[in-house]
Amino acid sequence: MTAPPSPSLRPVVVRVAGLNLAYFGIEIAVALAIGSVALIADSLDFLEDAALNLLIFAGLGWSLRNRARLGTVMAGILLVPALATAYAAYEKFSDLAPPAPLPLTLTGLGALAVNVTCAMMLTRHRHGAGSLTRAAYLSARNDAAANLAIIAAGLVTALWASPWPDLAAAAGIAVLNADSAHDILKAARAERRAARAAEA
Repeated sequence: MTAPPSPSLRPVVVRVAGLNLAYFGIEIAVALAIGSVALIADSLDFLEDAALNLLIFAGLGWSLRNRARLGTVMAGILLVPALATAYAAYEKFSDLAPPAPLPLTLTGLGALAVNVTCAMMLTRHRHGAGSLTRAAYLSARNDAAANLAIIAAGLVTALWASPWPDLAAAAGIAVLNADSAHDILKAARAERRAARAAEA
């Protein structure tokens, strides 16, 4: 059964949204400056995470059924960066210059620090409010894994000037988003079942 949302969750998701929005601005600026598809994908994740947490803030007081509907919408939102990444990767094939490795690595380290902080803030709430908080927690956790891939891509690019480590990291980020969307859909389906059982 889904645990009720904690009253302390509202300020947490607002702070998480603010952190994500701030780092989106930093990361997209670096991504465009150095031509990194992985950083474009990750910056879109930060923007998406800010939107998800604001939606969670709005939906915390909703019924199980409406929270399940919002969870389904958020699963769809998680797929948007994957599609945007695919387009950015397609555009990259017209100019296969490798991104600058030092800004790539340093920006990945900064993103990792932000995502670990957000994941820690959300950890104790990850089972409350069903698909809503699960969406926020999974997104922060998976983004931290994606940041490690970006850091690795930066280090490999420093040793071997190639666009492929960056593109491989971008592909991994897209796969993580798709997997998170699937997990959130499962949580939303569980909420629908709980709502039907409560009404029966």
